[in-house]
Amino acid sequence: MKAATLPRSEPNRERLLVVDPERDTFADFSIADLPQFLGPGDAVVLNDAATLPASLRADEELELRLMSELEDGTWLALTLGRGDSRVPTEARGSPRPLSRGEQLDFGSGLRACVISVEPESSSRFVRIVFEQTGSALWQALYRAARPIQYSYLARPLALWDVQNAFASRPWAFEPPSAAKPLTFETLFGLEARGAILAHLTHAAGISSTGDSALDRRLPLGERYEISVATATLVNETLARGASVLAVGTSVTRALEAAARGGRVQPGSERTSLLLGPSSKLQICSGLLTGLHEPGTSHYSLLEAFASRGLLDRSFAHAEAQGYLQHEFGDSCLILAGALRDQLRAKQAA
Repeated sequence: MKAATLPRSEPNRERLLVVDPERDTFADFSIADLPQFLGPGDAVVLNDAATLPASLRADEELELRLMSELEDGTWLALTLGRGDSRVPTEARGSPRPLSRGEQLDFGSGLRACVISVEPESSSRFVRIVFEQTGSALWQALYRAARPIQYSYLARPLALWDVQNAFASRPWAFEPPSAAKPLTFETLFGLEARGAILAHLTHAAGISSTGDSALDRRLPLGERYEISVATATLVNETLARGASVLAVGTSVTRALEAAARGGRVQPGSERTSLLLGPSSKLQICSGLLTGLHEPGTSHYSLLEAFASRGLLDRSFAHAEAQGYLQHEFGDSCLILAGALRDQLRAKQAA
């Protein structure tokens, strides 16, 4: 499937592949049609994390991509070698080795020290501490860093290209892109249908290291926070027998990681939860997501909602129809019973 190479200028024209596990079928819609698949009392849960500029250039031979902010004030980062985002990550070559205590200068007043190097990751995962703290750190980081991006994109990304309309705290290292096409018009349309909007914050991590062995370790532990209000809303939705639609794989992982006895527990934790075909979902009834490649952890997560056979057929159809993948690509809704009435109405129209 081809990748979308630019942010969309008209998000409402994005295509929506609707997959219905109950009917074992799929159909084509647009993202503007999303509200018609939700009804009164259904909950739509969004990840409100804003996306950090997380790519830092130390010198021509070394780029660091931030992966996680740890509780002790240090940061976990991935090192990449010569080249930039125009070069595929797997073709960047080995970065120069870093050593404990080494000082790094990223320009614009941002400096850091290497605290440790993980030998089991071929020295590409390092832990650093920035010289600055508090507001001085955030100001220097936003001056020095750029958004993480990959070689299939046609131009360098601006920071606003990777933010969702309702982005809040800067926790994400790559955009929680499932919500990217959700304009306020679409969100108001969901509420007009009687659906209830809720939010959590999940620090979405990087999607690729350029090394297949390291990619198998992803996702690393990522922090999330679920408020009492959101936990209560989701639990009340479940008690009514209504649907809980997770917008994105990050929301799915946070809600399922926070599940205890079929109820969401509020709080702030870290999760490295991997979901797949053998997973029994406690919270999420459906998923709105992008189009993912078979063999990735994201595609495996989809198998918690629908069979591999149905996913393979529907994604083959999407490819044949020219759907686009990756963060600025088209969308997929997986929701049992979603096509019960809509196909009949569409045919009648």
